Amino acid sequence: ALTERQPQSEKKAARARPMSAKAVVVLCATSFFVGLLLSGRMTLLMPPPSGSVGAASSGHGSRLSLFSDDCEHRHKLDEGNPNDIMNEVSRTHQAIQSLDKSVSSLEMELAVERAKQNGGLGAAVPSKRGRRPPRAFVVIGINTAFSSKKRRDSLRDTWVPRGERLRRLEEKGVVVRFVIGHSATPGGALDRAIDVEDAETRDFMRLDHVEGYHELSSKTRTYFTAAVATWDADFYVKVDDDVHVNLGMLTSRLARYRTRPRVYVGCMKSGPVLSQKGVKYHEPEYWKFGDEGNRYFRHATGQIYAISKDLASYISINQPILHRFANEDVSLGAWLIGLEVEHVDDRSLCCATPPDCEWKKQAGNVCAASFDWSCSGICKSVDRMRAIHSACGEGDGAVSNNFAAAAAA
Repeated sequence: ALTERQPQSEKKAARARPMSAKAVVVLCATSFFVGLLLSGRMTLLMPPPSGSVGAASSGHGSRLSLFSDDCEHRHKLDEGNPNDIMNEVSRTHQAIQSLDKSVSSLEMELAVERAKQNGGLGAAVPSKRGRRPPRAFVVIGINTAFSSKKRRDSLRDTWVPRGERLRRLEEKGVVVRFVIGHSATPGGALDRAIDVEDAETRDFMRLDHVEGYHELSSKTRTYFTAAVATWDADFYVKVDDDVHVNLGMLTSRLARYRTRPRVYVGCMKSGPVLSQKGVKYHEPEYWKFGDEGNRYFRHATGQIYAISKDLASYISINQPILHRFANEDVSLGAWLIGLEVEHVDDRSLCCATPPDCEWKKQAGNVCAASFDWSCSGICKSVDRMRAIHSACGEGDGAVSNNFAAAAAA
């Protein structure tokens, strides 16, 4: 057994010996000439024809100079500290990520401008011709209804800032708005009540959309379209008005993905497709998802999720032809499932209410969002929101501190 293992150890030792300088140069030269042969550019090394001077000869010289510099650089890296090589790789990777996002953002901005000029953004988008929307890091739209004033007040008493604090938060790049459309009879009592409330709080985002429980997919589509036209943000968040959110932790977690061009962040799930009529979350188009008993594709739960600027722009451009399923979270997942999108399963966005989020806070893992799965939100949220905020809230100043730390990183 010892004699059988000895050659293997000798081979490993041989592999471990660093390449000599001469070997590095030979390897570089071989790679260079093989590359020229494969690309059909071997003629670049031939002397120029008679009468060809100046630019042609200088071009050969520059290519050979670059080749020499590249080999010398590789030789130095080979002889240098391995940490230098890793740092070089890390810097290159970061540069590629940054370039990828920049190119993607430019493509989306160009597509948005073309769609605006062609009228492809739909009636929900206000005209912004001639000026760019204000910059923001994240726009947080809180989905609400006409009958939910007590819910809105419970959020304003806890994690949604009021008045001047809301304005200062917006100056830091965090925009928070309650999102609502209009009634079936615009200008009626329901709409006037929202007008009065908005005049006092200045924290609404009004949509060109008729409110209704079975119109949530349409409302989500309209929200992202209007939000992109109103703010130029890195992320756009949708959250229900019966969910507790720690804004500082939410912005801190989103900041981790700001260099990635197409991200979809939430608590990913894959529930059953319900074909039975009369049950909650019934899907009339269940047959499109395969045989009875199948499950949905992976998508974020509807209580809270975030999408990056590119994806929100994609929705705003294509919103007239995006199909709406019965369930809003399924609709969003369907719009994104066929794209080059990074699905991020962030369980900090779906902590349970106390004692779960309270224990995690005591352990130093403050939750970004908390709700009860059994109620698809916080059960009796109006009565319990203040107690949950007291037990699981991140404390005053967390938004500024977390956001500043994330921006510096």
